[in-house]
Amino acid sequence: MMGLATYIKESYNELVNHVTWPTWAEAQKNTVTVAVFSIVFALIIYGIDTVFSTAITNYFEWIKQA
Repeated sequence: MMGLATYIKESYNELVNHVTWPTWAEAQKNTVTVAVFSIVFALIIYGIDTVFSTAITNYFEWIKQA
């Protein structure tokens, strides 16, 4: 169990003393950037899904009519 305690102590020391944390402004900027790209990516996927869904629906309707 000493290994786990040592790991936790060293991890805490690393996070407190050796990690360079972003400033509040940098964190906000990065959060907005990720949110915008996530929304854009979701809209692109939605568009592709809609096109393929419509194409497949039309294909099967065409097959039913033949």
